[in-house]
Amino acid sequence: MSKKYPIISVTGSSGAGTSTVKATFDQIFRREGISAVSIEGDAFHRYNRSEMRAELAKRQEEGNQTFSHFSYEANELAELERVFRDYGETGKGRTRHYVHDAAEAERHGVPPGEFTGWAPFADGSDLLFYEGLPG
Repeated sequence: MSKKYPIISVTGSSGAGTSTVKATFDQIFRREGISAVSIEGDAFHRYNRSEMRAELAKRQEEGNQTFSHFSYEANELAELERVFRDYGETGKGRTRHYVHDAAEAERHGVPPGEFTGWAPFADGSDLLFYEGLPG
C-alpha cells in the first residue's frame, strides 16, 4: 500500500458484518467526495458455483473434510495480491464479479453462480476498498 494509492480491506465470513461496514464506508466516501474503487472477495474465488460443488464432492470423496471457500486452493489469492500490489503502485487494477442471484444476473448479463469477465478499474480513484471472505 502507498500513501498515494491507499487500500482499505475488511474481511470476514458471511454474517460477520462486512457488508454493513462497507455500506458505512460508502456513505463516508460519498459525504467526503472520495472516489473509491470497491472490489469483493467473491471475485477471487477459483471456482464458479457448479465447479465448487464438484470440487467439494471430489475432495470429500478423497477424505478431505476441510476443503471449503476458506481454503487457499479455493481462491485466487495470488491474483488478489497482484491487484493490491498493482493498485498500491499505480492506482490501477482489475476485478470481476461473482453473480449470486437472478437480480445480479440481470444487471451483469451472466447466469447466477458464474463470474463476469475481468475488467480494469475506472481511472481517477482515490482509494481501493476491498470487502470479502478471502484476504
